[in-house]
Amino acid sequence: MTVPKSFLPRRLRSAFWSTEDGAVLAEALIAVPFVALFAAGILEFGNIFWERMQIDAGLRDAGRYMARCRPEPPPSAPPVVYRPTCNEVTAKMIAFYGTQSPAAGARLRVPGWGSDLAAITVVPVDADGKTTISTSHLYQTSPLFGWLGIAAVTITSSHEERYIGW
Repeated sequence: MTVPKSFLPRRLRSAFWSTEDGAVLAEALIAVPFVALFAAGILEFGNIFWERMQIDAGLRDAGRYMARCRPEPPPSAPPVVYRPTCNEVTAKMIAFYGTQSPAAGARLRVPGWGSDLAAITVVPVDADGKTTISTSHLYQTSPLFGWLGIAAVTITSSHEERYIGW
């Protein structure tokens, strides 16, 4: 027995249009793109929060380092034998890399943050006895934000640490 050529397509067509099997396919075609976009958004915002947490940890570490440094004596003070060996550049390296002397090819805590030492502002010990470290980092987004029309995201953070000294 031979099957006519038009029998198979008609049978499939009637199966999708006359039963509920086609409804599942149609619902999946509508729902899957939205679910995928939602999942990608969750991952993107999770990455933003992860970068913010890494930046906060770097600023905290640099703030603790600066809080232990003895500041330069004022010019009117008597000469001091002790000269501080810590400086802002070392604090910035601690913030960016997690160590004061990173090895060649060391990875940054956050990609794109720390290519320039001017990205961190260090305010040494002020009149209240606190040191403040702050930064602003432009988040490197995925194409998802561009498709959604979301402007560039800037992560801004600061940390304040009371001077402890040696």
